Amino acid sequence: MKDTRLLTVWCPDWPVVAACTAAGTALHVPVAVVDGNEIVSTSAVARKEGIRRAMRRRAAEAMCPELVTFEHDPQRDARFFEPVAEAVEELAPGIEVVQPGLVAVPARGPVGYFGSVEQAAERIVDHVATRAGAEAQVGVADSLFAATRAAHRNVVVPPGRTAEFLRPLGVHELDAPDLVDLLRRLGLKTLGAFADVPENAVASRFGGPATRQHRLARGLPERPLDKRRPAPELAVTETFDDPVERIDSAAFAAKILSERLHENLAARSLACTRLGIHARTENGEELQRVWRAAEPLTPRGIADRVRWQLDGWLTRERLTSGIRTLTLEPVEVVDGTALQLGLWGHDDERAVRALLHVQGLLGPDGVLTGVLDGGRGPQEQVRLVPWGDERVPARNPDHPWPGRLTRAPATLADDPAELKDENGGEVGVTGRLELTAQPKKLTVKGKTREITAWAGPWPVDERWWAPDRHRAARIQVQTNDQAFLLIRRDQRWFLEGVYD
Repeated sequence: MKDTRLLTVWCPDWPVVAACTAAGTALHVPVAVVDGNEIVSTSAVARKEGIRRAMRRRAAEAMCPELVTFEHDPQRDARFFEPVAEAVEELAPGIEVVQPGLVAVPARGPVGYFGSVEQAAERIVDHVATRAGAEAQVGVADSLFAATRAAHRNVVVPPGRTAEFLRPLGVHELDAPDLVDLLRRLGLKTLGAFADVPENAVASRFGGPATRQHRLARGLPERPLDKRRPAPELAVTETFDDPVERIDSAAFAAKILSERLHENLAARSLACTRLGIHARTENGEELQRVWRAAEPLTPRGIADRVRWQLDGWLTRERLTSGIRTLTLEPVEVVDGTALQLGLWGHDDERAVRALLHVQGLLGPDGVLTGVLDGGRGPQEQVRLVPWGDERVPARNPDHPWPGRLTRAPATLADDPAELKDENGGEVGVTGRLELTAQPKKLTVKGKTREITAWAGPWPVDERWWAPDRHRAARIQVQTNDQAFLLIRRDQRWFLEGVYD
């Protein structure tokens, strides 16, 4: 039977290793790589001091004052990883770079050559250590996700037992923080428990991205196999008048060519998930590398990988001349509808960098994000926390708070309002929680609307035991085009929210 498993080679803590290599810092000191204010990678020594991923920089430095930090730099990671990729490719041709620090290759090649998975893994690890001076671990499984988790544990999963291997692992292995948080709150703490949920239930309850994660938890490939071979005319090639020898020139070339490739794919409603990068130097040297991506690549994602790869090639001492010809080839494509833009109309990575930049200018409290919280009123049900802080409710949002609004308005406000009856008199609330008249007109910010329906009032009686006892009443009113939530406090009406 044909072996369809994947063999992955993983270098632990690669961002830390690359940063230390670039700076000449020893690995026996606590080191962390940070992206903005958040730690994204740590050394083993730092982990012994209690430093963990996703920890805030200030908290980590307070816990370990001698912590050495470096800024996250994917281009640096890729540049120093190129010798590792070359070392693996010398023993296992046809590798694909998943990310700096991780490569994958069909297992049947090295296994067939060296006689067994164990012998192939041993030879690859030794060769990487000898040629690149890097520590590596090997994993083998039926899918890329499982093979990567196997490499983290330095194990080989027998054919057909990938789902069994994944079953006891925690859901935190999935690269989907929001989904992981939701699964934990639902009591689904292992990949096996998540895999047991019917696929149609996952699709209807959580949507498409969660369905992909569900496939991973079941040991299946991230996408169903697509046997279409990309048309040759999708590839784009650029021949440079002057050979590219500098990194800045390479970055410019990567951007231009990546945009051309994306336009070719978009015109056919396609997106790229495996990108082939081919280069020919002035002296005829041939270079090629394939980058694999779990999600369809955005134009920026294509440009980043091309720039990283060119940086790795151009900094090698063995190149005798600059790059004369560069070709980008989509090795694998999927339906272009799989590529969705983020909230701002750009890829999420760019938006995050912009928010971190603003936060650096204005301080941690300069950028806030909403968290659904517990409470009764609409203002209480949303709490603002600094961007990058843990988005954990201070109170249980699912708790059955007495008097809580079952449907909060979409837009919150706190504007003075006037509520009048048909004769123009003010509508109030009695001590028995009854309106003094039927409301007919609502005026907010100088604009008056005719009321067609209303409901309430509902009491708001909080902190009854304290001197600052809060008493108020809420009503909902409907006009011809919108619905509003009003609150009466201190003998005055205020607009508290607007419903969609």
